[in-house]
Amino acid sequence: MANTKNDVSFVRSEMVQAVAPPSGEIGVAGWMKKNLFSSTSNTILTLIGMYLLYLVVPGTLSWGVFDAVWSGENRLACATVAQGGELPDGWKAACWPYVGAYFKLFIYGRYPDAELWRVNLVLFMFFVGLVPLLMPSLPYKRENLIFMLGIFPVASFVLLSGGNLSLNGFLLPEAIMAPSTFKFWIDFIILSLIVCGLVGAYMKATETDPRQAVTLAAIAMAVLGVILFVMSVDFGLVPVETSLWGGFVMTLVIAVTGIVAALPLGILLALGRRSQMPAVSLFSVIFIEFWRGIPLITVLFMSSVMLPLFLPDGVTFDKLLRALIGVALFSSAYMAEVVRGGMQAIPKGQYEGAMAVGLNYWQSMRMIILPQALKIVIPGIVNTFIGLFKDTTLVSIIGLLDFLGMINLSHSDSNWATPVQAMTSYLFCALIFFIFCFAMARYSVFMEDRLNTSHR
Repeated sequence: MANTKNDVSFVRSEMVQAVAPPSGEIGVAGWMKKNLFSSTSNTILTLIGMYLLYLVVPGTLSWGVFDAVWSGENRLACATVAQGGELPDGWKAACWPYVGAYFKLFIYGRYPDAELWRVNLVLFMFFVGLVPLLMPSLPYKRENLIFMLGIFPVASFVLLSGGNLSLNGFLLPEAIMAPSTFKFWIDFIILSLIVCGLVGAYMKATETDPRQAVTLAAIAMAVLGVILFVMSVDFGLVPVETSLWGGFVMTLVIAVTGIVAALPLGILLALGRRSQMPAVSLFSVIFIEFWRGIPLITVLFMSSVMLPLFLPDGVTFDKLLRALIGVALFSSAYMAEVVRGGMQAIPKGQYEGAMAVGLNYWQSMRMIILPQALKIVIPGIVNTFIGLFKDTTLVSIIGLLDFLGMINLSHSDSNWATPVQAMTSYLFCALIFFIFCFAMARYSVFMEDRLNTSHR
């Protein structure tokens, strides 16, 4: 029999009460210890950063907020005048009345005052449609996406420009004498044949069911017909030329158009670059390397100055339209490389698994490869979007007065000319751009956390 006299084993009969974690591991102190003072190098960098903030933040707040001028009618409101004097002998800090006086110009540009309700309606539709689309918990995502990608672009174009474009006969020579309705339908048939040819070539290259090709071609023709019809209808709106557009609305138009066009074009170019078909792969490589090898300023100059020289006599394109096409193609090349990086990060087993279950190329890309690749490269995609949003300021060099262009235009007003005028306006511009870019960055972090399926 075993000797149990010296047995020191112990069996607990009651659970020990849970104890709170150490105070230094939770709350603000825990966060600082984990993120700011986790090592000697991080501590040194944190102290240097705090010192730089100490040098910059107090002076910026004092100049831009506490000592700034918030009301006034002209430049003298921001000046200091010696006792008994009449002329200013110095200038105070930020002059925010100047921003208030030009606020409408900064936002709307030179858009006619009587038609500003159209711009406000477009902005309202944009944010009302965008916010629910970005919130994963809200329902009706498909309907919202159809509205934002189908209805909103056409409606916003009609509202901003006035619609009733002269589309009848733009593919026919002027020498052909025919009723405008006849010319409209001829144009529609020509464009429909072009669309059907592109759809047929696409389906043949991907070996897709012919019935799907017919369905896709019919849908494309219907959408094309609706767009041409809506753009040619007279809605009774006063036409507003794009030369009168400007301000932050112009910035949003260029940025949103570029972002919406860059992602799908970039995905197609990335797929084309990895394609096994030599012609498709070669075209994609040439396109991507060409657009990535030239600066955006050159693209804008070419679209504004050089492109009209290569067009036939009497054929012109709107300057804003040329800039939009250039920005979209430029951004799509960078987006293609971001997406291609995500596709190359997908393990080979995912491709083999898709083939093993009988999926064709496009099914495997749509349901297996691209969802994983796009999730991996969310930071790169958003980084490209942010860069595009900030690059919209370059359009001012070709005469399109965007947000920054309108700010520079306002500097010529002698009624508000002061030494602090430029600094105040650029600070306001920086704040607006920071708000939008920071919002995009934080939303990308939110989507990364939501889509993160790794085991942590």
